[in-house]
Amino acid sequence: MKTSSIALTAMLALALAGCSRRGEIDATGGIVAVRSACPTAAIPAQTGDITLFNPANSTDASAIDVVANITDLRSTCADGDQFYTEATFTVNARRTDANGARQVVLPYFSAVVQGGSAVVAKRIGQVTLDFAPGQYRASVQAKAGSYVNKSAATLPAEIQQKITQKRKAGDADAAIDPFAQPDVKAALQRTSFELLVGFNLTQDQLRYNATR
Repeated sequence: MKTSSIALTAMLALALAGCSRRGEIDATGGIVAVRSACPTAAIPAQTGDITLFNPANSTDASAIDVVANITDLRSTCADGDQFYTEATFTVNARRTDANGARQVVLPYFSAVVQGGSAVVAKRIGQVTLDFAPGQYRASVQAKAGSYVNKSAATLPAEIQQKITQKRKAGDADAAIDPFAQPDVKAALQRTSFELLVGFNLTQDQLRYNATR
């Protein structure tokens, strides 16, 4: 089961773009920018759960076979020549028929996204859930990783200077929010990277998640 480029684009369009940032005025009149150059990990909207049906061509509630969701997403970042982000997460699943042992394999994607929309790398992985006889629930741990060039994720010196330069009351630029300036906004977006993780849904599965 592979996700088309159209489906992946739809998934990413539903995701929140960019990392959260905060600007605070310090005592000397500069802006303290709180921003990590390390890519953050997130689950795009509508891709954090998957529903399997039996029969497969039905979407009736009575046909639901297995429901799984991604939870407890955490990430760490290693700083070197490149930023390496490793995300760990848990997949919890529930089946409707607990008779006998059963193994369910679910595909997931990990995508490195620049500026909230440009996919620069994508990988497909799988998680295997083993249901014991008589058990309705199963759980498994999984992980995904990404490398991003340090230079690509770091703000240029002139942009950093614009953000943190001292501003005094009465100066022409004292009331100007540096984060609102077009070149600063563009640089922040250009150097913003995310590691997005979700189930590798078909277009029908994505449509079901979006419309149920």
